[in-house]
Amino acid sequence: MQLAVLTGVTAVATGLFLAPFSAQLDDQASRRALAIAQTTAAEPGLDELLTERPGPSRDGPVQRLAERVRRATGASYVVVMDTRGIRWSHAEPDRIGRRVSTDPGPALAGHEVHHIDEGTLGRSARGKVPLRDDEGRVVGAVSVGIAYDSVRDRFLRAVPGLIAYAGGALGAGALAALLLARRLQKRTHDLAFSDITALLAEREAMLHGIKEGVVALDAAGRIRLVNDEAQRLLDLSPRHLGLSPHEALGPGRTARLLAGDVSGSDLLTVSGGRVLVANRMPTADGGAVATLRDRTELELLGRELDGSQGLIDALRAQDHEHANRMHILLGLLQLGMVEDAVTYLSEAVGVHRATAEEITGHVHDPMLAALLVGKATVAAERGVALRLAPGTLLPDRLVDPPELATVLGNLVDNALDATAGTTGGQVEISLGQAPDHGPTAVLLRVADNGPGVPARHREAVFTEGWSTKEPPAHGRRGLGLALVRRLAERHGGSAEIGRSPYGGAEITVVLPQALHSQDSGREPGDRAGAAPGDVPKGGRGAEAGATGLIPRPRR
Repeated sequence: MQLAVLTGVTAVATGLFLAPFSAQLDDQASRRALAIAQTTAAEPGLDELLTERPGPSRDGPVQRLAERVRRATGASYVVVMDTRGIRWSHAEPDRIGRRVSTDPGPALAGHEVHHIDEGTLGRSARGKVPLRDDEGRVVGAVSVGIAYDSVRDRFLRAVPGLIAYAGGALGAGALAALLLARRLQKRTHDLAFSDITALLAEREAMLHGIKEGVVALDAAGRIRLVNDEAQRLLDLSPRHLGLSPHEALGPGRTARLLAGDVSGSDLLTVSGGRVLVANRMPTADGGAVATLRDRTELELLGRELDGSQGLIDALRAQDHEHANRMHILLGLLQLGMVEDAVTYLSEAVGVHRATAEEITGHVHDPMLAALLVGKATVAAERGVALRLAPGTLLPDRLVDPPELATVLGNLVDNALDATAGTTGGQVEISLGQAPDHGPTAVLLRVADNGPGVPARHREAVFTEGWSTKEPPAHGRRGLGLALVRRLAERHGGSAEIGRSPYGGAEITVVLPQALHSQDSGREPGDRAGAAPGDVPKGGRGAEAGATGLIPRPRR
């Protein structure tokens, strides 16, 4: 196709050049004939010779003058005529005295003309001028012709050179086309255009059909492709194409992963409340392709598994303790110590009920109250004292209880992990409104007496994947606090870590928009008809193993 186009363009260009070149040669030949005619008409005394007698002759002075000019200029003929159009000279003397074969009217009318015309000597380039006397009157005309064969020969002599140039250009173009074709074949792996089109269609279908985010970056680090899943996971749109990851996503670990600032494989990051696993692979053109997998559900299931495992352990220990209590009760009854048995049973039940009632008295939201009752049971199993700080009071006006439960659960779990196995471990929880941050703000603080976090690591603990603990069997650690900060920032709040009064770590979370306003009609303790002192749904089951807000370690 390239050679055919190149050959056609060369042929058309050559033809377009030859057409005006032929016309140019014709014009040059006719103007030369005109110049010879003008020179002949300017010969002194020629006008007077036309008025002499006896008239035109084969060897007269006009014929001799015309022949001298013809031989000197190489013209085919030089004809001098009078006002009647009768020849006084000609290259063939037999034609002298006869009327010219072409129209002499324009020249005898005083006009100079030049053109290609057909006469008695064949086709020729002609020039005709009027012949005037000393007073300016037209007394005749001079017609000069140059054989057209000489013009054609000149044209034909020029054609081979022109064709040679055109052939050279065609050869150079063919070589360039061949080299370009080979380069294209190498770059496209010898694929035909139809194959490339099919591959492109398959690529588009695959990229936008897979449930894994794909982000492609060019050599300058700008985003050049984002598939549908990546748009969903990163909250991107086509308008972000051409921007760098930091410009499109803002500062954060996800942008650094995409930009290649963090190396490694299967790197964890959090974006918009989602837990993502990222991998980045460089490409041959200097760019890179990053893939993102959503493992939020897997992390949630892992955390539920951890919680379920802890609950199972707590229930197993409670079952053992319950059997011990039954044995004690049975022994008291067998010894006839009925009053002591009643007292022992009342104390055991009262402790559990007091725990649940005290939690619901300070935390009116049923979801958070149930969470704290369950955490108190787990803390008691681990030998950690879990208590509410003085002044804790959280009304039942939460905008999003599940998210606040996620934040509180992560913080309590981290505190229990930090204090587990230590002597006299304790965790203090503070929940309540934060008037300094607005009427709808909630302040949540969890402090422990564990080893704490060094000052140089207090920002790193909020980074995805950072942890000082061994990873669980189902996955990796280092996501809980990252999720806490991300949820807090999404609500316009903050999460900070410092040193607790007990020597361990203290994490403070502020959520400015966590509560409904007072005029929304909801009041603290209004839980769809439940009385403020009622145990929340799920609280009875968790209450069965609670030993109080300051539980005694189990032995």
